[in-house]
Amino acid sequence: MMAFGPFCGAEPRRVAVFRALQLGDMLCAVPALRALRGAWPGAEIVLVGQPWARAFVTRFGRYLDGFREFPGYPGMPERAPEIGRLPAFLQAVQAERFDLAIQMHGSGRLSNPLVMLFGARRCAGFYEEGEYCPDPSSFVTWPERGLEVHRLLRLVEALGIRPRGEWLEFPLNESDERALYAVDGVRELGPRDYVCIHPGASVPERRWPPENFVAVARALGRRGLRVVLTGTAAEAGLTRAVARELPFACIDLAGRTDLGAVGALLSRARLLVCNDTGVSHLAAALRVPSVVISTGNNPERWAPADGRLHRVLCHESGVRADEVIAQADDLIRMKGGSPGEKRSAPSEAPSIVPERASTCGHYGS
Repeated sequence: MMAFGPFCGAEPRRVAVFRALQLGDMLCAVPALRALRGAWPGAEIVLVGQPWARAFVTRFGRYLDGFREFPGYPGMPERAPEIGRLPAFLQAVQAERFDLAIQMHGSGRLSNPLVMLFGARRCAGFYEEGEYCPDPSSFVTWPERGLEVHRLLRLVEALGIRPRGEWLEFPLNESDERALYAVDGVRELGPRDYVCIHPGASVPERRWPPENFVAVARALGRRGLRVVLTGTAAEAGLTRAVARELPFACIDLAGRTDLGAVGALLSRARLLVCNDTGVSHLAAALRVPSVVISTGNNPERWAPADGRLHRVLCHESGVRADEVIAQADDLIRMKGGSPGEKRSAPSEAPSIVPERASTCGHYGS
């Protein structure tokens, strides 16, 4: 085991990881979290994140031991800051006396001064060239290029830790399947006989026009695939707009499923068509073929690593529906097992640590 240099060979006992971001961002951090756990199996590793991420910590109890809710901070757009809660939050974090606080939230322009207020014995993270660097021995220059997974693993390697693979994960359990099949209409779906279409995105500018999703859904329906529309409750208007224009019945699950149920649904899908948003990373973690429409949101950073299984389309002039349909057809034709056959994880993805009980945008911030 390689240890964190500033600890002079000693494993940190308590580690806080600051990454208060959304689903896709958190899934991209899983390889880095896996590496931390592999290097420090006895450490308590705590995520400081957004309220929704409490469930993320529970799901990834193999790598994370606890959760601390971050109340937001001025200038960070992921949530409206609750300024009145910030002093108590910092006081509570400081009282925990973490050995190490790792800033994985972005370039560090805003987040580095904040993480230094955590009061940990040492801090690590990214910093922008020419900007404030809290500790040259444990902070690395923010990479301007490269996939997010690779950026975070670069930080891990700078701490003297060997990466344990680049693949994404999203473990499913029986409660996820129960939640899914409790939803009306889902039981009639057979494995891999349907396509998931996700027309929403948290940022409106990332949304491909609904009429384009309608064109894709029509084409895939003609190929004999059932169409399942997915989205959050806030995106139900978008899915209804798509459903109204289809000449056949579809299943609209917007706002009717939690994250685990969506994962269970997606794991059995033939294909996902979506905007560049969190569900695309979920498909990558579950190894479900996808066509992702990127509206200029830095695909070099956020595209799935497997370009054969996941097709990302991004043009300054806009992406046409026929381009998406062509990529979807190619993925449908790919050899990959018969309908109903379960997909397996890559051979490089064995468990590296025993099961652990849980004790419990955009960027440049």
